[in-house]
Amino acid sequence: MAIEHTFRTLLGKKVLITGDVGAGKSKLTLTLLMQAINSSFREKITVLDMAPVFTKIKGIKAGGKLKISHEHGKIRYLSTPRIETPRLSAKSAYELLYLVNLNKKRIRPLISKYLKKPSPILFVNDISIYLQSGKYKPIQDILKMAETFIANGYYGQTLRSDFGTEVSNIERRLMKKLANTVDLVISL
Repeated sequence: MAIEHTFRTLLGKKVLITGDVGAGKSKLTLTLLMQAINSSFREKITVLDMAPVFTKIKGIKAGGKLKISHEHGKIRYLSTPRIETPRLSAKSAYELLYLVNLNKKRIRPLISKYLKKPSPILFVNDISIYLQSGKYKPIQDILKMAETFIANGYYGQTLRSDFGTEVSNIERRLMKKLANTVDLVISL
C-alpha cells in the first residue's frame, strides 16, 4: 500500500516525484500545490513550470502544464509559452540536440528569475526537461534556495530513443543525482 503524502507532511522537505510518461507525476504535484495554496501558503509559493503543453505524438501522451486558475494569483508562476518535446518531435540527432538546447535557453531565464527573488516554497513541473541539457548547477542552486522543494520529472523507459545523442542517459544520470540529493523520492 502506498504512503499518502500531503503538502503538510512534505513541508520543509526536498521532494522529487518520478515516474514514466503518464504515471501521474504532474497530477500529484498539482494536488500538493493546491493543498499548499489552500493552506494559506499562497504568498510563499513559486511554481517553475518547465513542462511542454500536453501533446500526443506517436501515440504517446506527454507534457502538461500545471493547471492553475487565475484566482490563485498570489502565487508566482514562472513558465514560458513554448517548451519542446525533443525525443518525441525530433526526426534526427541534430534536431533533437537543437530542441534540447532551445528548451535550455527558454528555461534558464525562469531559473534566474527565481534565484533573484527566491520564495520559501518552490514547485517544479517537469524538471527533467532541463536536465536533458546536461546542466545540473542551476537545478542545484534552486534546490538550495527553497526551504520546501517539490519537483517532478521523467524517469522511465518509454522515451529511450534519442538517435544516439546520449540525451536520455544524461537526463537519467542527472535525475539519479537529484534523487540522491533530496530528502524523499516518490516513485510512481
